[in-house]
Amino acid sequence: MKILKDIGFTRKRMAIFILPIVFVLWSGVGMAGDKIRIPGLSGTSAELHLYSDKCLRGKKIAFVPVALGSALMGTWNYNLEREARILDMKYEVRDPGWNSQAQAQAVAALISEHPDVMIIQNPNVELLARLIKKAQDAGIFVIQINMVSNQKSDAFLGVDLYAMGLLHVQSIAEQFKGKRTPENPVKLCIVQGEQTAAFVVEQLESIYAGLKNHPEIKLVSTQACDWDPNKEHDYMATVLQQHPDLDAVIGMWDVSDMGVAQAIKEAGKEEQIYVSSSGGGTSLACNAVSEGLFDNYINYHCAQQAHGLMLVARLLLQSGLKPGQVQMAFYSPMTRTTKENAAYECTPYPPTKAMEAGLEAAKNYPRISLKYLNK
Repeated sequence: MKILKDIGFTRKRMAIFILPIVFVLWSGVGMAGDKIRIPGLSGTSAELHLYSDKCLRGKKIAFVPVALGSALMGTWNYNLEREARILDMKYEVRDPGWNSQAQAQAVAALISEHPDVMIIQNPNVELLARLIKKAQDAGIFVIQINMVSNQKSDAFLGVDLYAMGLLHVQSIAEQFKGKRTPENPVKLCIVQGEQTAAFVVEQLESIYAGLKNHPEIKLVSTQACDWDPNKEHDYMATVLQQHPDLDAVIGMWDVSDMGVAQAIKEAGKEEQIYVSSSGGGTSLACNAVSEGLFDNYINYHCAQQAHGLMLVARLLLQSGLKPGQVQMAFYSPMTRTTKENAAYECTPYPPTKAMEAGLEAAKNYPRISLKYLNK
């Protein structure tokens, strides 16, 4: 007190100085109280709810797959749109229809429109690399799904491709365990997708690494078929002529691998050839497993992936981070689908009437009034 008096602070002057500060602090507490006066919700829960809603309501998410119309991308799209509606977020999808240049143009156009989050599926490791960086520099969060680019983004959500390749090899080794030797090996064919896609490049690396531990399995043929079931069918028919004693096939996507399965069926070799495929776990794949077209199926559950994508988007939007500040990876859990569990492992596709009704109902999801968010 003596020090304050020495510099000219009397009790009266102190009161004049301190009282306005107390009033401001008291007013601030009152305002904070007003912000959390939501009927039926108070305290910390209200604060969390308001913060989340302020960060998410009205924000725009844009999705650019390689194409719509397939079970995998269609299921992603359906579930992304449903959750966006529930969260009162704006959602937009651009369909390039398997045209790489159209996809690049769609991403470039979206950058100028400036969504808050962009979810992209890379057809190969190079095509969208510069655009990903451009989007982040423009302040847009970028999430990559399943196939990563050479340019890392804020987050990647998708398959652990190295693990998937090893699982394919492991399933074949188990199927022929004790039946074959390096002198009388399992004859294997690998059917690839697009040669420069991360889904192919990374998976091949792990398959080759796995085969080094299994000299009883011999690779006799492999070829890129661009995710086209017709190309896969024709390639498989040729392989069966060249290698009539073929034992096993590894495919990389259930939709295109239906061409492989059809060629094997036409040759009457379903019982002879073990087919291991993978995909997002829609009813198309589980039906193929039940019918014996696929013997082993690695399921990465695309409906769950869509939910994961929305969680990652929500995390980024609430984090306080700026695009480009982090690089995160979220690997999708995979399960093995066989005839024993095919009846309950997959997601309906195309969406049923009930699912479509649920999508519309999501527009009317109960929400906190905007008047609380705008205070």
